[in-house]
Amino acid sequence: MQHSTGYIVGFAVAICLVCAILVASSAVGLAPRQEANKLLDRQTKVLTVAGLIEEGAGLPREEITALFEATIQQKVIDLKTGAANAEIDVATFDQQAAASDPDRSFRAPPNASKVRRLPNNALVFDVFEKGELTALILPIEGYGLWGTLYGYIALEPDARTILGITFYKHKETPGLGGEVDNPRWKALWPGRLAFDDRGNTRIGVKKGVAGSPEKDPYNVDGLSGATITSRGVTALLRFWLGEDGFGPYLASYRVRAGI
Repeated sequence: MQHSTGYIVGFAVAICLVCAILVASSAVGLAPRQEANKLLDRQTKVLTVAGLIEEGAGLPREEITALFEATIQQKVIDLKTGAANAEIDVATFDQQAAASDPDRSFRAPPNASKVRRLPNNALVFDVFEKGELTALILPIEGYGLWGTLYGYIALEPDARTILGITFYKHKETPGLGGEVDNPRWKALWPGRLAFDDRGNTRIGVKKGVAGSPEKDPYNVDGLSGATITSRGVTALLRFWLGEDGFGPYLASYRVRAGI
């Protein structure tokens, strides 16, 4: 028995509606869990770059959250002035979403990192151990070979010496530019200097092998076979540590800290 055209169209529409309802319901139902996992991942990365937990330690969610709340102070700052913005809730602020919103961002000046828009405000982290400030953690991003790399850099309280660096999202080629994830490469960063004595941003990834932090403080080993990614890391660091990025915030911090 053949069904009429109307029956077939109606049946197809009904199936589409049912599927749409199921997909929408799943998305709504999973949203809280996705947000919780996103928050946990951020806490883990911040604690890792601060040197408070080992990478890949696999600690329970409760332990990570407790350590984060005990040692990390989050704050939203005005990117242009470096001043804290107490009107924005740090718990719900999404910097990447803000950068994509024309009402909460502005066009970035021409830059080698290909950052097109900058958020009016940014989320930064202060690390405290036993009541003393031990690190400043800043979000960083910029274009590599295949896409944007997202990560964090940690500076010691002198706002000059690098404590650590990590990238949590990128599209670089495994075994080449993807080596930004390699713990051995990231272990080369602590002790390097982001700025010279005059405050100029100097840190970069060189072609070839860099010397020790004492002998070659402004350079880190290049990523073998990944020249463009190496240049991208250099460019994004110099952008975000410069006047168009966190320069005003770091300048304000140095004044308050008397350094």
